[in-house]
Amino acid sequence: MPQTPPAKIEAAFFDVDNTILRGSSSFLFGKAAFKRKFFSRKDFVNFAWHQARFIARGESAKTMTEIKDRALGLIAGHKVEELSVLTDEVYDDYISPKLWPETVRIAQQHIKDGREVWLITAAPFEIAEVIASRLGLTGGLGTLIERKDGILTGKLVGKPLHGKAKYKAMKRLAADRNISLKRSYAYSDSANDLPMLTHVGHPVVVNPDKVLKTHAKAAGWKILDFKKRELRANK
Repeated sequence: MPQTPPAKIEAAFFDVDNTILRGSSSFLFGKAAFKRKFFSRKDFVNFAWHQARFIARGESAKTMTEIKDRALGLIAGHKVEELSVLTDEVYDDYISPKLWPETVRIAQQHIKDGREVWLITAAPFEIAEVIASRLGLTGGLGTLIERKDGILTGKLVGKPLHGKAKYKAMKRLAADRNISLKRSYAYSDSANDLPMLTHVGHPVVVNPDKVLKTHAKAAGWKILDFKKRELRANK
């Protein structure tokens, strides 16, 4: 007799920038790199300007490309081992203080409720993995950085996990791990993540940009809106 296929499981998928944390994780990565003298003060000032615009206006393809290109330029030529050390430092000194307490609580509650929880971000895979590991989540997917002979080239392997590419990564992960997207959750701040949000049964928007907020209200999606003071309360 044919075997009954295993029952599908549920999961929750979280964007990172402005969803799990306030601002851009790539910018925070840049701050740590500056501290280690990977690049100049002028580059850091440019990074700060992009971070301020990112928080004020939300995510856009142009802003994401600019931040991504600058971040990759910082690490080109460095050893893979240096990236690992830097990523831990980024989390401890920069990411941890900017985590939205309620988003973290929700993610960890999904784990307690028996769901897998995955971070999916355009930021480097290493950042997604360290955040997931530190928060006790299932894992992270992120943009892959090319390595040759133990050295970071500053180039990408494939496309950044952004927009439709993020949805495709989620779909592949769901197929690999027998996840039911219809019974799963997704969280994001950006209209660029509508491909991901519209393909799960329970989409939730967090600190949404104007376009996403309009869409969420029309669709009757849950909207979470956090304030900067909540970060201070978490210290």
